[in-house]
Amino acid sequence: MPVIAPSILAADFGKLKEEIEMINESEADWLHVDVMDGVFVPNISFGQPVVSRIAELSKKFVDVHLMITDPDRYIKDFAKAGANNISVHIEACDHLHRTIQLIKENGAEAGVALNPHTNVDLLHDVLADIDLVLIMSVNPGFGGQKFIDNTLNKIRKIKQEITARNLNTKIEIDGGVGLLNAEKILQAGADVLVAGSSVFKSENPTETIKKLKSLTGQNTFKA
Repeated sequence: MPVIAPSILAADFGKLKEEIEMINESEADWLHVDVMDGVFVPNISFGQPVVSRIAELSKKFVDVHLMITDPDRYIKDFAKAGANNISVHIEACDHLHRTIQLIKENGAEAGVALNPHTNVDLLHDVLADIDLVLIMSVNPGFGGQKFIDNTLNKIRKIKQEITARNLNTKIEIDGGVGLLNAEKILQAGADVLVAGSSVFKSENPTETIKKLKSLTGQNTFKA
């Protein structure tokens, strides 16, 4: 079954509590939280106090995506704030293995994210050490962008490596994911779908989540 992770970045911030309660009552599995610093990406979103409040309200697995420079400075803070998974960008880490260890030492699962231009082969040396590969299918920083089709090739490539090594590492796709392309993303080998605008901007977000979740069993990837 696919893991559905609505992205709170696309929610109505004026009624954040109600939006999180909707996710709690839905068939969503995770709640995805994008943290942006205005340096690594051209936008600013949440800090630790907001993430802490989101985690308090959420009954779902809290999936924190750090789109920030020098993430080591804040890993302890976000783990303390309630992040169940912390994903850092390979492009932002000088010593990636050390950063992964730091995440795990602070009690969270560890993910590594890649921008659209980054080759997934760069993850081979740490693949056994991480819980999640987060492949950006848009250029990070803003919601509502169009899915980059080459992402499908990247999914197939890293899935083949994960399968060949008999690893349990999940593949998460973030950016431009919705009902029109979710099936082919799953068929390529993805496990986790981050859906922002396609959920929160839909007429019936709960029903949209249900439809995404119902795509279960459609993953036809073969190594």
